[in-house]
Amino acid sequence: MQKSIINPWHWQDQLGYAQAVEIPQATHTLYCAGQAAMDADGRPVETDMSGQINLSFDNLETVLQQANYSLANVVRLNFYTTSLGQFFAAYGQVMDRLAAVGCAPASTLTEVNALAFPQLMVEIEATAVK
Repeated sequence: MQKSIINPWHWQDQLGYAQAVEIPQATHTLYCAGQAAMDADGRPVETDMSGQINLSFDNLETVLQQANYSLANVVRLNFYTTSLGQFFAAYGQVMDRLAAVGCAPASTLTEVNALAFPQLMVEIEATAVK
């Protein structure tokens, strides 16, 4: 997959994302539903923000792998959280996880009042291409 990162500024580099990602000739696109801290039976897992981010990424990677993609194929991530403060306190692990596979996606972060279950604090939605 050939991709171009478009960053007219540099401030986003320290946050591990891109302003835009261009894929000139993608052959496949995978749109992933929001992944949260859910177990294999669809029950929310009660843990702290860090634990929820990790499990949400684990679940996202499971979906990607099932479709023969990887986190490296992700070009867009949308984060929904019930607490920006708690999310940013744990954001280093997001950057580490993305950097480990060379992923710098276009990204949006939004604080919301609630997610599908009251125990959930974060949900991650992705688009991947190859």
